[in-house]
Amino acid sequence: MKQIIIASTSTVHGSGYLEYILKELETFFKDTEQILFIPYARPGGISHDNYTANTQKAFEKIGKKVVGIHSFDDPKKAVREAKGIFTGGGNTFVLLNQLYKNDLIDTLKATINSGIPYLGTSAGSNICGLTIKTTNDMPIVFPPSFNALGLVPFHINPHYLDPDSNSKHMGETRETRIREFHAYNTPPVIGLREGSWLDVRGNSIVLKGPLTARIFEYNKEPYELESGSELNHLK
Repeated sequence: MKQIIIASTSTVHGSGYLEYILKELETFFKDTEQILFIPYARPGGISHDNYTANTQKAFEKIGKKVVGIHSFDDPKKAVREAKGIFTGGGNTFVLLNQLYKNDLIDTLKATINSGIPYLGTSAGSNICGLTIKTTNDMPIVFPPSFNALGLVPFHINPHYLDPDSNSKHMGETRETRIREFHAYNTPPVIGLREGSWLDVRGNSIVLKGPLTARIFEYNKEPYELESGSELNHLK
């Protein structure tokens, strides 16, 4: 049975790294002593060490050890043998490109579908959707494909922001961008606000956290979904 947490962000305003969701993660990873961390969303090998070290500090608070996938000679084997996996945020194009480069897409998907607990934040959440076409990131590298893990039957837009009526910024809003996506694509998009996450257990997908989510379906007006609601109807 799939066990996935798809979180909008790793850090909410006024709290530390993963702090807002640590209690949830303590239960989620209760049977996992060591978590395989995928830091690929941060460009550059040296920063992978720093990123992993910072992640270790957060997970120490709930008694978990973190090891970076970049420290293994065989990353596919590391994924296959993992008892828990966390993919952090950064640039989604960089992340997906490295997953393709290391031939990890199928292995990662199969491992997660087998029931190994998976946590994604930001870019690590984007790759849970059908493609990364609704990421907010700049395409600073060009992955072989935009196709992602397809763990849920829709697209994710983490860090979703509502229009600010007091802002003087004249650029497109997040909602405008997603409507543009639907000019060429039909799958739904989940606008996940910071502090919210999707809890996936088998075929059940439930919105968690203190906020509503903004739901965009093809040829429909966007609407709000209350926390605690199922998203299984979205396809």
